[in-house]
Amino acid sequence: MRTIGILTSGGDAPGMNAAIRSVVRTAASLNIEVVGITRGYAGLIQGDFRRLNTSSVSDIIHRGGTILLTARSEEFRTKAGRAIALENLYREGIEGLVVVGGDGSLSGAVHLAKKGMPVIGIPGTIDNDIAGTDYTIGFDTAVNTALNAISSIRDTATSHERIFIIEVMGRHSGQIALASGIAGGAESILVPEYPVDYDRVVERLENARRLGKLHSIIVIAEGAGSAMDVNKEISKRTKLESRVTILGHIQRGGPPTAFDVILASRMGAMAVKLLASGVTNRMVGLVDNKLVDLEIESVLKEKKQINPDLYRLADVLAL
Repeated sequence: MRTIGILTSGGDAPGMNAAIRSVVRTAASLNIEVVGITRGYAGLIQGDFRRLNTSSVSDIIHRGGTILLTARSEEFRTKAGRAIALENLYREGIEGLVVVGGDGSLSGAVHLAKKGMPVIGIPGTIDNDIAGTDYTIGFDTAVNTALNAISSIRDTATSHERIFIIEVMGRHSGQIALASGIAGGAESILVPEYPVDYDRVVERLENARRLGKLHSIIVIAEGAGSAMDVNKEISKRTKLESRVTILGHIQRGGPPTAFDVILASRMGAMAVKLLASGVTNRMVGLVDNKLVDLEIESVLKEKKQINPDLYRLADVLAL
């Protein structure tokens, strides 16, 4: 294999640049050229390519986002769009492709693999909602960003003796909420995987006040409901004063943590080696701190479940 391509697609995640850097430098060590595809599948259809070398990926390891940019492409969802994308890959002399992104990005990779293009996927999403891997690139950074915000808000909550409801990202997954909520000492953690029990939330708040606690933190994933609705429900059921903070896209940005940089670097290197060895239609994952490769279609058929033991632990620790 002489030339491979790489693209980042879907939502950006801290650590994507570290993955790009690793792919380029590992490929260089194997005398393989790398073509960067700008703006994901949209750029693939538009033929927006640029050659990457070891110098062009210098000083990007610490940067959030992705130097290749990212976009969603409705055109790639069509057969005609995918045909154009494939034609552009062949025209550019690309013999294998590394796709960094979430489930939508990996689904796109499967389509190309079925048409004969060797493809390896790297899971890059802050939601950590991809099956077959313990961690996805960007999750650890997003959790730590949320945790820093929770810690700052707790200072204000203590000073004003208030309840703060903090909404974090996670439309279909409560992974960020659960991890940041446990690490941040939240009294209640609300996630999409379990129905919201307002009776339990209110009971915790009132018990905390009876025990002399003057402030409380509630962390809710956006997919579990609106923080504003939770605020209204608490106000209706109690006389306690509460405020809402929605963290939003701040969780996507910022420099990646050491964990995410190392994870992305390991996954990028393995992706290149898999392509060079003739492997295709596989995703690199991390299981028990060991890299594995799994069939992408099998991964996409599974729904990653929230850790029930961790969820029960959160309930115990909040007492």
